[in-house]
Amino acid sequence: MSLIKLTVSGISYSHTQNGAYALILEEEVGSRKLPIVIGAFEAQSIAIAIEDDIKPPRPLTHDLFKTLADRYSIIVKEVIINRLLDGVFYSSLVCVRDGVEETIDARTSDAIALAIRFYAPIYTYKDILDRAGIILNAEEEQEEEEAEDQKVPYSGEDIASQVEQFLEEEAKANDYSSYTKSDLEKMLDDALSNEDYERAALLRDELNKR
Repeated sequence: MSLIKLTVSGISYSHTQNGAYALILEEEVGSRKLPIVIGAFEAQSIAIAIEDDIKPPRPLTHDLFKTLADRYSIIVKEVIINRLLDGVFYSSLVCVRDGVEETIDARTSDAIALAIRFYAPIYTYKDILDRAGIILNAEEEQEEEEAEDQKVPYSGEDIASQVEQFLEEEAKANDYSSYTKSDLEKMLDDALSNEDYERAALLRDELNKR
């Protein structure tokens, strides 16, 4: 399967879904965007990595990983978003040490936060982008091209409505308020068995409310 290179376009915050963020990736050649729901901590970590002039007083978890990797000569060569299952993206870190290459499973938000710090390329498979990518309309494409021509940052506000809709759909998909306690417990067991820890955390929170 062919790989498509992605770049980080920005992070969008939902004005209707409290605490909901979407990391916006875009294909290097083309107009498709790939929105990925991430948590507030991951959004902060990615934003800090993007902005070189922002330095936290203490190292974040991803900064600590980078320091340890540098100390022991470990390089993150690339990140591959390799699977999309039930709306959840799965990724891998391709790492190199002493000429030996290892592939490590990682949450996509963590993988992207590390890719930025290591200046590592980000890839996904064509079928994943075909399934989950969104395409700008003609007017939005023209505005983005004009921003590039004028050498000014493209804010990503042009796809805000599409991202907002995406986040709303994700929120509905993760609304477990109508399920019984026994249903939630079974779903939690299934999520843990499938290593879908983000969904497991949502189910755990809903159970705690009961």
